[in-house]
Amino acid sequence: MALDYGTPILVVDDYQTMIRIIRNLLKQIGFEDVDEAADGSAALSKLKQRRYGLVISDWNMEPMTGFELLQEVRADQSLKETPFIMVTAESKTDNVIAAKRAGVNNYIVKPFNAQTLRSKIEAVCGH
Repeated sequence: MALDYGTPILVVDDYQTMIRIIRNLLKQIGFEDVDEAADGSAALSKLKQRRYGLVISDWNMEPMTGFELLQEVRADQSLKETPFIMVTAESKTDNVIAAKRAGVNNYIVKPFNAQTLRSKIEAVCGH
C-alpha cells in the first residue's frame, strides 16, 4: 500500500490542541502538506478553494458538526469523492452507523496514535 505523502490533508477540529496532535502524527507518518479549519463551515470554504486528498474531521464541533460537514461534502458534485475520516471521542454504534450511511470512509476513536492513523489513512487512500 503506497501512500502519497504529497497529498494535501485538511484537519478539521474546533480544539486547537487536537489539530496540533493530528498534525504532529501526520508529520510522523510523513505528510507535510496539512491545512486546518476550526469548524465545518470554515472547512467547506477551504474545500471549495483547494482540492484535498483527505479530510480528517472531528465529529463534535459548533456551529457545523463533522457529520454535517460530511453530508455537505458528499452532496457536492465536485467534493463527493474526497476521502473522509471522522474522529470522535465517542464509539457509539449509532454514530458509526450514521457516519457510514452518510458516506464516511473511515472512523477513528480518540485517543489514537500514529500507527492507528496511518492504518486508517492506508485503508482509505492506499493504492
